Amino acid sequence: MKFRLSQTDEYDRLVKFMIPFGLEFDADDEVDTDIIKCWKVTQEPDFLVGGVILAMREGEYIIDGIAVDTPMRKSGIGRIMINKAIEEIKSRGGNRVYLVAKVPAFFERLGFSMVKNETAPNFFECGQCPQYRVSCFPEVMKLEF
Repeated sequence: MKFRLSQTDEYDRLVKFMIPFGLEFDADDEVDTDIIKCWKVTQEPDFLVGGVILAMREGEYIIDGIAVDTPMRKSGIGRIMINKAIEEIKSRGGNRVYLVAKVPAFFERLGFSMVKNETAPNFFECGQCPQYRVSCFPEVMKLEF
């Protein structure tokens, strides 16, 4: 399976790709999000199989979305995308990144740790969602490097 990782300005395409995999996107987020860079993973010619969005909220780097197409999972694409985002953060002088994980075990394998709700940054909107801790159980996670 050959695939290609490349930077992209196709933010809307990535969001549309990620929504079926559980990304909850709200254009009216209460917290300002500054998109830094987006990367896509494609197979020829331009078939999207993965994507990651690196952003900043309230002075902190966040993975604002990441998804891998189901047949391509366990191929290393998720790790490659996270490593690319970390490389970018380091190049900007950053030393940590946050995300909201619906599959915390995957991110734990990459070195992320869960952040207790009472100490989590107050820029993730999950707590205000009516599905939070009812039918959706995401975890705020952080990786320091």
